[in-house]
Amino acid sequence: MTEFSFLDAQAQALGVPVPPVERLMLTLDDGRTLSALRFGEGTPQVTLLHGAGLNAHTWDATALALGLPALAIDLPGHGDSSWRDDLDYSAPAIAPDIAAALRTWTTVPQVLVGQSLGGLTAARVAAQHPDLVREVIVVDITPGIDTSHGPAILREFYAGPTDFASRDDLVERALAFGMGGSRANTERGVFLNTRVRADGRVEWKHHLAHLAATTFAAEPAANANAPVLRAEGWDDLAAVRAPLTLVRAAQGFVTETDAEEYQRRLPGSQVVVFDAPHNVQETAPRALADLARTRLSTAVDTSL
Repeated sequence: MTEFSFLDAQAQALGVPVPPVERLMLTLDDGRTLSALRFGEGTPQVTLLHGAGLNAHTWDATALALGLPALAIDLPGHGDSSWRDDLDYSAPAIAPDIAAALRTWTTVPQVLVGQSLGGLTAARVAAQHPDLVREVIVVDITPGIDTSHGPAILREFYAGPTDFASRDDLVERALAFGMGGSRANTERGVFLNTRVRADGRVEWKHHLAHLAATTFAAEPAANANAPVLRAEGWDDLAAVRAPLTLVRAAQGFVTETDAEEYQRRLPGSQVVVFDAPHNVQETAPRALADLARTRLSTAVDTSL
C-alpha cells in the first residue's frame, strides 16, 4: 500500500477521474525540506493548507472534486516536511516557508485555501506577499476562537502516548474521541499520518503530537513552544487585500459569536456556513471545492 492507494476509491465515490498526482520536495535555505502534493497537470491554480496535526492528504477528496491543477502543502512539522528546531508552528513562523513554496511551485497568484492553522497561515502569506495570492478562503478558524472547546479536544487527544503498538490502537483512540468519521476514513487518516519506526512502534508524523500541551494555548507559557492561536492573527487578516472568505463549520470550532466578531473586525469579507465539522475538507469536499472554483476566473483552463 502507498500514499496514493486510497485515491481510486475516493474518486469513485465522488464520480470523478483521478488526475496525475505527484509528491514534491523543496529544500529551504536553512536545509529543512518542505513537501507537497501536486494534483493535475499545468501550473496550480489553488493551493491548500491543512490544519494542525494533519497533512496534505487531508485535501485529497477536495482536490479530486475541484478538478483543477492544485497544490496541497505539508506544513512545516507535518507530513513529509521537516520539523522545526525552535518548535514554533505559529503562522508567522511558517508563512515564509509557504511563500517560498509558492514562488517555486506556482506561476500565477493562487486561490489560497487554509483550514484551521492553515487558514491563519494563509492570511499571513496573503498579508505579506500579496503578489502570490488572488483570493483567501479561511476554513473554520479565527484568532479569537474559544480555546476551551474544539482546540482543547485536540490537545487532549494528542496529549496521550506519542507511540503505539499498532495503527489499530490509534484508530480506536481516534474513534473514541469522535474523530475521523467512519472507521474506513479513520483508518485512511491514521495510515497517512503515521509511520512505523525501526522498532516496530507506530508514531504520528507530525511534531505537534509531541507538543500537545501548548499547541492550542491562547497565550504562550514560559519556555513553551509558540501557540497556534495568536492575537496578531487579526492584524494579518486586516492586512489582506485580496478578497477574503471565512467558512464556518456549523459543528466546528468557529461559533456564531466568533463569526460575528470576525465580521465586525473585517466588514469587507464574506462568511459562509457549511453543515460540517471542523475538518470540512474531508466531510464536505464538494462544497469546499465548489467555493474555491467560483473564486477563479471563468477564463481559467479547467482541464487536468
